[in-house]
Amino acid sequence: MMLRALTLLCLGLGAAPAAAASFEFVPAPQTDLNRMYRIDKVTGEVVSCQYGLQESGGGIGLTVCFGPGEGAGPQTPSEYGLVGTRHAREAGVFRVNYRTGEMSICFVLVKKEQVVCTQQANPAEGAADAPLAGPVPGRPGASATPPQGGRP
Repeated sequence: MMLRALTLLCLGLGAAPAAAASFEFVPAPQTDLNRMYRIDKVTGEVVSCQYGLQESGGGIGLTVCFGPGEGAGPQTPSEYGLVGTRHAREAGVFRVNYRTGEMSICFVLVKKEQVVCTQQANPAEGAADAPLAGPVPGRPGASATPPQGGRP
């Protein structure tokens, strides 16, 4: 009986890491930035770390991390991931919800020492009401992006 209880305890302890949160790691696309983003794949919480120079003591440097700020904290539980663009000067990454198709953009606000994310959006929502091409805020004239999706 004691051996059986010990066996069950050992099996239970072996299962504990499987219940732990899983993370995904993605580097910032910016080619001259040594920043890495981490997302909790269930909660969508995003943090970031990068290498920092150590100003005193002549050490090898230190890891500087930025915690979740506005919009980067836990979201509704789902299946989240991070996707970097191919833009060489982009310091942020997209947080994607693989179940709903929603996306937001996350980046580091260095002065606040936080990761922030825009509100999640789904391109399919409101697409029927959106114009195919039109003025883009901050740009004169129509959008340079050609119409997508085959609507006449």
